[in-house]
Amino acid sequence: MVNAPLTGLGQTEGRERGASLSAHPIFSPEFLGIMQTGNFAMFAGRSARPALPALIRRPLNSVIGLAILAALALGVLALATWNVADPSFSYASGRPPTNALGFAGAAFADLVMQFFGLATVIAILPGVAWSLSFLRDRPIDRKPRRAMMGIFGTILAAAVLSCLSIPATWPLPSGLGGVFGDAILEIPRFVLGDYPHGVAAMLIGAVLAAPAVWCLLVAAGLADRTPKDDRTAPDAADAYAYDEDDEEDDGAVAFGLVTHYWLTAKGHWRRVATLFGHRPTGPVAYEEPYDLNETLPREAAIPEVEAEAPAPVVLAPTASPAPAASRREPHFEAPAPAPTPDRAEPRHVAEPEWQDEPAPAEDDMISDEAFEAALAADDDAETTVVDETDGFDDDAFEAADEAPFELDRRPHDDVPEADLANERAEEVRRAPAPDRAPPAQPVPSRTRALGDGTVEERVRVAEPAAPPRPAEKPAERRAPPAAFKPASAGGFDLPPVDLLSEAKAIKQDPNLTAEALEKKARKLEGVLADFGVKGEIIHVRPGPVVTLYELEPAPGIKSSRVIGLSDDIARSMSAVAARVAVVPGRNAIGIELPNKTRETVYLRELIDSQEFDDTKARLAMTLGKTIGGESVIADLAKMPHLLVAGTTGSGKSVAVNTMILSLIYRLPPEKCRLIMIDPKMLELSVYDGIPHLLSPVVTDPKKAVVALKWTVREMEERYKKMSKIGVRNVDGFNARVEKAQKNGEAITRTVQTGFDRETGEAIYETEEFDLQAMPYIVVIIDEMADLMMVAGKDIEGAVQRLAQMARAAGIHVIMATQRPSVDVITGTIKANFPTRISFQVTSKIDSRTILGEQGAESLLGMGDMLYMPGGSRTQRVHGPFVSDTEVEDVVAYLKSQGVPEYLDAITDEDETEEGGGDDAGPGSAGGMADSDDPYDQAVAVVLRDGKASTSYIQRRLGIGYNRAASLIERMENEGVIGPANHAGKREILVPTEDEIDPR
Repeated sequence: MVNAPLTGLGQTEGRERGASLSAHPIFSPEFLGIMQTGNFAMFAGRSARPALPALIRRPLNSVIGLAILAALALGVLALATWNVADPSFSYASGRPPTNALGFAGAAFADLVMQFFGLATVIAILPGVAWSLSFLRDRPIDRKPRRAMMGIFGTILAAAVLSCLSIPATWPLPSGLGGVFGDAILEIPRFVLGDYPHGVAAMLIGAVLAAPAVWCLLVAAGLADRTPKDDRTAPDAADAYAYDEDDEEDDGAVAFGLVTHYWLTAKGHWRRVATLFGHRPTGPVAYEEPYDLNETLPREAAIPEVEAEAPAPVVLAPTASPAPAASRREPHFEAPAPAPTPDRAEPRHVAEPEWQDEPAPAEDDMISDEAFEAALAADDDAETTVVDETDGFDDDAFEAADEAPFELDRRPHDDVPEADLANERAEEVRRAPAPDRAPPAQPVPSRTRALGDGTVEERVRVAEPAAPPRPAEKPAERRAPPAAFKPASAGGFDLPPVDLLSEAKAIKQDPNLTAEALEKKARKLEGVLADFGVKGEIIHVRPGPVVTLYELEPAPGIKSSRVIGLSDDIARSMSAVAARVAVVPGRNAIGIELPNKTRETVYLRELIDSQEFDDTKARLAMTLGKTIGGESVIADLAKMPHLLVAGTTGSGKSVAVNTMILSLIYRLPPEKCRLIMIDPKMLELSVYDGIPHLLSPVVTDPKKAVVALKWTVREMEERYKKMSKIGVRNVDGFNARVEKAQKNGEAITRTVQTGFDRETGEAIYETEEFDLQAMPYIVVIIDEMADLMMVAGKDIEGAVQRLAQMARAAGIHVIMATQRPSVDVITGTIKANFPTRISFQVTSKIDSRTILGEQGAESLLGMGDMLYMPGGSRTQRVHGPFVSDTEVEDVVAYLKSQGVPEYLDAITDEDETEEGGGDDAGPGSAGGMADSDDPYDQAVAVVLRDGKASTSYIQRRLGIGYNRAASLIERMENEGVIGPANHAGKREILVPTEDEIDPR
């Protein structure tokens, strides 16, 4: 500021503040006596324009006046709409209040009308006078006394009104003056023996009216005024004399003490900030301080004060400082001064030199003489000082004195912040735009200009996902990962991606722009508010088919309440359907609304994507895209089975086709084999003849049962093979076989074959296995409901066993149905199919049957699905589209690669019937076809299986318990079996088939 950098800062600012505060009334003789021990004793008796009271007083008085006026307006509104039948503290009613302010207004109006009656209207008048006084900056003095006079005057006015006769339409039991008015009239009633009426009432009312009017005038500040009340607040602030009887003296002294310690601490803080900050090396502008020794009256000192209060002027530095250097300087944000006449030419003085001196103590401040000497020695400094001699502006002076103070770090070249901001904005404008849109993600907050300030604007619309890139020319099929390269000797080639249709270029939907989505989000907030749901849309995520609006509900809003409004939200938003669900892991509720223009997801863009090629899934299937546009690739080997449900036309069959094509495009026949069951003879028959099939497409429901039972036996055989070489799953088995074949080794194991008769030692032999790698087997059932109608128990039992045990054996089931009812999807099937997909269904009950929750009934159809992986939270996915022509082209290409190697045993019923064991169904025992007598059939079962029990015969023949017990008793009587022992088992007395033919 001046020549000494550290010794002058705090003292000069302290003198300036002291000069401005010395004129305040709080500097009374008592207060000056308290301050004699401080650093501000020198300012006693100085006259200057006070700024701090004006800064606080005027806005505070305006706020108080407006608050009183607003409260009175609300009270008048409540009284104007008062209805005695409204619910309140004195009257209970089930009807809603008719008061304009609701229950609060009804309760307030009822209370004041009950206690004061019509005198409530009179009590409003002093409040109006108070508000006008505060707005005119003429505050009321002796407020407690005037407030008490207002209450007393209102009670007297109520008594005057109670003296009047009660009209017939008066709804309250008390008089016109309310309870207080009747209470005042209790005094004359005690004297007269009855409530005054007639002439007596008029006399008592006239007697009470005079003091009531006087009290109300005093309360309004219109009576009992003093000369001090007639002065305006600024004039009162200029008075130095203090009234010792004034009730506010103590508060003024306390306020002065607080001001003193605040200014002392502020000066100390500035010195510390300057001590630890960087010192400037260039010329620094400063203001010439006010003349603290000026003893002229205030009016005469005004021109000099204004001449010495211009904004600091900073000159360009003479030397270029280091780029990294910086300094701290106070930054004043004062309003621009009013236009002034011609100013005198500035004079230049020498640049002050900074000295390395320690900061002085707080009490060690320079005196007035030393300060003036320092100013005189600084007359030659090279700092521009502008002298102004124009008229004095009271408001401008106060505004300049009240300007905020803050520390600002600037470089030495003193580049204005506005120029730096403009340069940064220019760099942003010149930045190149990205070539393609990034994936969908929330956009950070940005700011927008509003008036003179900057307001933070929360941008909640996420950028829409990048549209699929259309292929410019037919591309070569990328090679699959090494783990899935074909190993067949015939050189099987995976189908090229060119057989699938290319994704069409998508035009940007005008309804998915940021402005349109923001407008729709505000509309959705209004719709929710109409239904009593308060909250804020925090994110908007547009997708190819639907747009997700994330609602952050207000505290106390239940999720079930919002979820139950899905139909109402769809109606209010003019949407086909709306799905509402909780966003997992976040305090938000997702509201999914369909787009005006729906995009089509093509299978080619998923098959040809890098995600599909790089996935480590063993049985990768492309399910579609999420709301944000990300690809969804699932692994059937980890599911390990999939249940698909949906009504006709919802996209269920197309989804099954995309799953099959995903497997075919990734795995050769040596890696994956398929068993297709299609009772409808429509959907899967097109795949008949491809090399991946183990058998022709099964269309007969009876043969479907046989095929499932063969699959169960194949599972058991695989478990036996894996147990022989000591592996736990099919991947370990194939790795072991591949390693042995690569090294030219034979897989052997040592088994015990018996004991030596002479020594009794165990005899071991080495068993050699000639094993081949086992491919994955995927069983695809297109319509489960048709199979359940033909052989429900057998189908359910086979599917249950496969679902429970087939995962490690490399056998997986994809089961689809268009009727997701409890008789088709039983509890046993649901328990063993944790991964499920639901397309559009007809009712919430069907949605709960397949998913365990509602929401599938609100889907849009045509591939719109809910995917529940492994029993976790559901995920909305838009399935890809594949046409019949594409499927036929892929099938034709596969058929050109080779012919399938069918296994006749899969659908051979005779082999199943002759296979024996517990897997044979009812009526499948040998010899049963030769005789229609149940007894002969029972004997054949016993001799073939070597088991004789009532329950076994009942289960094998499918007859009742009593019938089976009769057959067992007959066999016992005829000597076929013996009596039951203590364990309930029977001995077979005749030779069985195994004893006759021990093969």
